[in-house]
Amino acid sequence: MKPGGARQFVPVVVLILSLALALPSLASDSGDHDRARQALEAGEILPLKTVLEKLERDAPGRVLEVELERKHERWAYEIKLLRPGGALVKLLIDASDGTIIDRKARDAKQERR
Repeated sequence: MKPGGARQFVPVVVLILSLALALPSLASDSGDHDRARQALEAGEILPLKTVLEKLERDAPGRVLEVELERKHERWAYEIKLLRPGGALVKLLIDASDGTIIDRKARDAKQERR
């Protein structure tokens, strides 16, 4: 091996090891996506667009984050919403019909204290 050749080899090994460690988590994300798509195609869940339109009527605000999760044998959208006035609300919504299952709010004024 030429002088300096080992130094060029190290980044390649680090890259390969990093990819090998990341693959299991990437596969898991892909499986979640596939399960969610299958649930939508099977009619088990409403499309996110439909849920967000209903949410805008029932609890207006700016959507910050959305997750689709399987909780207690049913699908649920977990939505973080910034309400007018600055309150942060975390909603758990039944993905099959769009009803709000749980609501947790934090008042922006309380956070500043």
